[in-house]
Amino acid sequence: MEENEKKEEKMKNFKTVQNPNTYKNVYKNESKSKVKVGFGRSVLLPFLSGVVGCSVVLGTCFGIPSIRSKLLNGNTNLSNTTSHSQNQGYISQTSLSNYSDTAVYAANKILPSIVGINVEYNVNSLISMFGRQSQPSTATASGSGIIMSDDGYILTNNHIVATSSSESYYEVSEATKITVTLFNDETPYEAKIIGTDEQTDLAVIKIEKTGLSKAEFADSDNIKVGEFAMAVGNPLGMQSSITCGVISAVNRDVTDSDGKKFTLIQTDAAINSGNSGGALVNNEGKVIGVNTLKLSGTGIEGMGFAIPINSTTDITSQLIQYSKVKRPYIGISGMDLTEQTAKANNLVVGIYVKSIDDFSAAEKAGIKIGDVIIEVDGKKITKMDELNEIKNSHKIGDEMKIKVNRDGQEKDLTITLGEQP
Repeated sequence: MEENEKKEEKMKNFKTVQNPNTYKNVYKNESKSKVKVGFGRSVLLPFLSGVVGCSVVLGTCFGIPSIRSKLLNGNTNLSNTTSHSQNQGYISQTSLSNYSDTAVYAANKILPSIVGINVEYNVNSLISMFGRQSQPSTATASGSGIIMSDDGYILTNNHIVATSSSESYYEVSEATKITVTLFNDETPYEAKIIGTDEQTDLAVIKIEKTGLSKAEFADSDNIKVGEFAMAVGNPLGMQSSITCGVISAVNRDVTDSDGKKFTLIQTDAAINSGNSGGALVNNEGKVIGVNTLKLSGTGIEGMGFAIPINSTTDITSQLIQYSKVKRPYIGISGMDLTEQTAKANNLVVGIYVKSIDDFSAAEKAGIKIGDVIIEVDGKKITKMDELNEIKNSHKIGDEMKIKVNRDGQEKDLTITLGEQP
């Protein structure tokens, strides 16, 4: 009886274990338990042991002064290497905060030294209306200027204050009135022209006021492509406006709409109408150039130009002293001869002398109409621009050696440069 009861109890237990649901639960619980135990033994325990071991080793090493010193020096050297790499240009970072601070500093320094200039002209119509000449009208223009001295001398562009022209339908007079507006001062101060120079497009005007904020000039020969540049002026009459960019090029040869050639600083800082005569400054707010022109048209962006400030110092001093610029003078008008033109006229390549001014240096030296200038100061030349460049490197009273071709024969002459009338 007892044996039967025991068998029945075993059968019940066997059926319970063989129940699919019960089996799955038991299997799953056992599997999870085994995974947890396996992970703890195979991964977690060695990891913790490693951490403890490293801590002991590092603690021991830092306890030894010589090892601690080497570890710390190694970290310092790494920082120095990174800094050195940055200095060498391998790693570059741009801080907008620093750029903003630079612009704010430069603006605060230069703005009190920039003035607005307003000019009035008389415009006369050259076409009569019903047989009667119309009354002259008044036109205005605006520009900018740079304070050169605390007693009122101001540097600007010639084309702002000395414009006069005649077209088919009208005639524009020279400036009849010039007024200057100072930074944070709406009072108009009347100005007078001290001197103008069309060749360099520079002019000096003066107002009767003292205690002005004189601009500080930098050495424009030391500027580099890519460095910070700020254009300051009164574009479209909006006084005390700044635009920022970089130096795009130096010693850029540019020919303006009137055919005059300039060697200028190129920048992508926006220069608009009214900016002319204002300042181009560096990151220290020091003047490196005088804004003078920009290129405009379809497909043209960011091409403004400034006269290097170093090239203005001699001009402005002469304008203040003489009201003009004294330049060496030869006294001829000439025409460039290309190979084709020279061959067609049985001449040689060079500068054909078309006319000679009376009592000029050229006449005194024996140059004749029809001569072809082929060499100056030992340098072969073929263009008037080359002749003028060499002439302008001399002073009034200097001698220039010139070789001409006259009727197929070469002749050496010496010119003593006079003063341009």
